[in-house]
Amino acid sequence: MLRETAMIQATASPTQAPEKTKETVRTTYPNYKVIVLNDDVNTFQHVADCLMKYIPEMTSDRAWSLTEQVHNEGQAIVWVGPQEAAELYHQQLRREGLTMAPLEKA
Repeated sequence: MLRETAMIQATASPTQAPEKTKETVRTTYPNYKVIVLNDDVNTFQHVADCLMKYIPEMTSDRAWSLTEQVHNEGQAIVWVGPQEAAELYHQQLRREGLTMAPLEKA
């Protein structure tokens, strides 16, 4: 009988639910890098023109600087931002004949 009483008491005690936290954790989407690679096909002029045509707010000076970086270092990051826009710029530059590295997270 004593054993039955102990079991009833054990099951009759209230259980407490864990407290809900009011904290919301927000995560941002990653940015992606658009990278142009050096090749023996495209001229400096063509690369710079494509950068000015397709990359938003690209100035002539910046386009030429990036083109020189592509030539001298083998590659240059020409734009960093949200994935959807990165995919668009990557595709546009590739269609113009530029040699592109795969998109990578920044």
